[in-house]
Amino acid sequence: MELRHLRYFVAVAEEGNLTLAAKKRLHTAQPSLSRQIRDLEYEVGVPLMSRNAHGIELTAAGKAFLDHARLALAQADAAVEAARRAAQPARKTFAIGFQTGHEMNWLPRAMHVLRDELKNIQVTITSDYSPDLAEALVRGRLDVAFLRAEPTFDLCYEVVDHESLIVLMPSDHRLTSREAIHPRELAGEIFIGGSNKATVLHTVTQDYLRRSGLDIKLDYGVDNLAMAMSLVASTRGLALMPAYAKNLLPWSVVSRPLEGEAPTIDLVIGYSKANASPTLKLFLSRSDELIAGATNQANLGNAR
Repeated sequence: MELRHLRYFVAVAEEGNLTLAAKKRLHTAQPSLSRQIRDLEYEVGVPLMSRNAHGIELTAAGKAFLDHARLALAQADAAVEAARRAAQPARKTFAIGFQTGHEMNWLPRAMHVLRDELKNIQVTITSDYSPDLAEALVRGRLDVAFLRAEPTFDLCYEVVDHESLIVLMPSDHRLTSREAIHPRELAGEIFIGGSNKATVLHTVTQDYLRRSGLDIKLDYGVDNLAMAMSLVASTRGLALMPAYAKNLLPWSVVSRPLEGEAPTIDLVIGYSKANASPTLKLFLSRSDELIAGATNQANLGNAR
């Protein structure tokens, strides 16, 4: 079994179609791709895919194999990245990622933690969705990231903040007259929440609705905050989103807190335990400064 077999399998699984995977992702002929998949199944010893009129569907074995195939490819990429870094020891870099929107609060604090090292290193900044940041950490493209604790990735996490969920609504919605929104007022409204890709937000939201005794189904699942705000404005729906959304709202969307004890979602710093960067070690040793900074800002906000 070779890495190319894993890449071919993942491409077909994600596209759901041999022809599309061959043309769009792999730039190879479809018959050749089919032969590679058959070779892989022969090597594994069980069928991984079933073919039908609509395309390709993974078998139970294929679904189990997919997660491991992705991990193997990620680890191979990480090995390449580590080798390239080791070949250039004189060029010290430190790559930090932020879930989009969080860099506004956390980048200054991160740079403060690194203040003594900044003259010796080149810092690169990335803004992306949380699952994509987690994948970049696994692949060695980032050293540390501010994200959600993504359950499907083998990473280390340290919690730096607990964010309450708030309600987003159109600026002229009838509920804007309320100082806080009771969860039962979400019933009967168009409801917007985290999609299956936004795993952590989706789970926290569903748990909260269940504990509140509400049987509310998502009308729209979103991957990111920008998509949520656009849907709130265009569909006149309500969305449950983390409190940092307040920093990014357009004029057409406003926020209100939830009445009672609001659910919280953790913001963490994530990193790979295989990353031996001395700058990462320094950064982690000063993580208390990050947490203290967040606590001080929260206390200042409460005092106001």
